[in-house]
Amino acid sequence: MNTLDLFALLPLIILTTSIILVMLVIAFARNLALTCLLCCIGLASTLLSIAWVGSSADSGYVTPLILVDAYSTLFSGLIVAAGIFISLISYSYLKHRGENQDEFILLLMLSTLGAVTLAHSAHFVSFILGLELVGVSLYAMISYPSKGLFGLEAALKYLILSGVSSAFILFGAAMMFAVLGTLSFSEMASSAQAQSTIEHWFILIGTTMVLAGIGFKLSLVPFHMWTPDVYEGAPAPATALLATISKGGIFAALLRFFLSFDGYQYNLITESLFWIAILSIVIGNVLALMQTKIKRVLAYSSIAHLGYLMVAFVSASILSGKQLAIEASIFFLFAYFITTIGAFGVVAIMSCESQGSDKDEISHYQGLFWRRPLLAAFFSAMLLSLAGIPLTLGFVGKFYIVAAGVESELWALLVAVVIGSGIGLFYYLRIIFSMTTHTDSDEPIAIPATGGWALGTLAFLLVYLGVYPTQVVDWVSSVAKSMI
Repeated sequence: MNTLDLFALLPLIILTTSIILVMLVIAFARNLALTCLLCCIGLASTLLSIAWVGSSADSGYVTPLILVDAYSTLFSGLIVAAGIFISLISYSYLKHRGENQDEFILLLMLSTLGAVTLAHSAHFVSFILGLELVGVSLYAMISYPSKGLFGLEAALKYLILSGVSSAFILFGAAMMFAVLGTLSFSEMASSAQAQSTIEHWFILIGTTMVLAGIGFKLSLVPFHMWTPDVYEGAPAPATALLATISKGGIFAALLRFFLSFDGYQYNLITESLFWIAILSIVIGNVLALMQTKIKRVLAYSSIAHLGYLMVAFVSASILSGKQLAIEASIFFLFAYFITTIGAFGVVAIMSCESQGSDKDEISHYQGLFWRRPLLAAFFSAMLLSLAGIPLTLGFVGKFYIVAAGVESELWALLVAVVIGSGIGLFYYLRIIFSMTTHTDSDEPIAIPATGGWALGTLAFLLVYLGVYPTQVVDWVSSVAKSMI
């Protein structure tokens, strides 16, 4: 490994060094404010190094496991920026909850490192390493203690089912390795061209098993059953990380795998993904209608939004629409990160001084416009963006999805998107309506400085990029061109 390779790995090196430093500080001086400060400095330094490496380094492999290019730079930057916002929200959430909470921030950084590794992975070894680093950190974060109460049920469900899904991925990769003799995504593509019929079926079965395992991680139908229980049982910042950083890193690796390996050549897989996208959109939105808790609503909403994302993913199977489909995938994920972190950030702030579980009953938000109008405005903006209302970033993201579907002529998927968006608008507006109704409650709701600043910044980005998304669109477009 030479100096150029070390420079290309600078973001991973800085983030790993920051994690070690935070670990040492926790060992010798427990102070949540100091831990969070060091975490934000480490993540901000990593973000700056990503920009530096992205503008200076040439694209290429750093060992067969890691690929540094515009694609990995974009996703790494998005993941690390999300980590900064979640760490600020976590500080506001944790500082009034007693006991020692410093390890939560450490676990957050470890999970971010795993997701960044996924964004750079071009080999099944680095893919599995990143996947398990994210997963192991989440097991602890989901069950993190809150005033003596544990989300053990949620963590246990996630642990067992996540272990099963990882086993599917490993077994599928092993079947592909047995036939192709390599675990590199790009080398698999060239080796798969000269296989017999029997070997072809082994590759098809192996790829299907890998997709089944990833389908669980992304909570796509029919692998979605764990999602509402885990979202409800986990602390709000952990849920925000699970819904964004974890899924974003996994999707980045999945999209690179399919583009490098040319997984779209298998019609059976493409048809299966087609139906998974439709079912995720319809079932996610319909089940969200029946919920009375915010986190369960957002859980089913995330299932539906990953269904929308799969519309763009499937659209990439059509050669003429591949570039637009990749653009739509990346931009929609960008919008999803901002809105989802903001929505869970409001839940975290509402629960800052809660002595037990998070305040996520819709009734807890009744009259919020009269008690805390600014917080209600932030939440309304996030919900309207999730619904895809114009002048929000979510609208641009959904418009991209529709454009990709039209370009690839996937009319059935577009019908599902329209129907799902209509259903989603109802349950998002139901929450907003609840916030506008008068209530006799005069319970004070304090907005902490760090959490309030994070929410305000997210709301600003939501509206600003919804009105003027040109800079992000140009960036995403250049990345998509480099992937063709």
